[in-house]
Amino acid sequence: MSAEVKMYSTRFCPYCVRARSLLANKNVEFIDIGVDSEPDLRREMVELSGRYTVPQIWIGSRHIGGYDDIALLDRQGQLDQMLKTA
Repeated sequence: MSAEVKMYSTRFCPYCVRARSLLANKNVEFIDIGVDSEPDLRREMVELSGRYTVPQIWIGSRHIGGYDDIALLDRQGQLDQMLKTA
């Protein structure tokens, strides 16, 4: 069983596009919460993450951070395990 992955994003942010691509390449299903024109959802993202930038990504209940953070986990070989065990 794999962990639930949730990402707050905007449609055209290049880091959001890269995060979607990274997850898709790993065949990971994820919940993509668009905050483009949804100030309440953006506010929710900031309250949960403490960050204002997109994307903001969670694996299970663990806040991973943004694209740079998830890409680093992948390069370090830690992302696949987190996806399995979270």
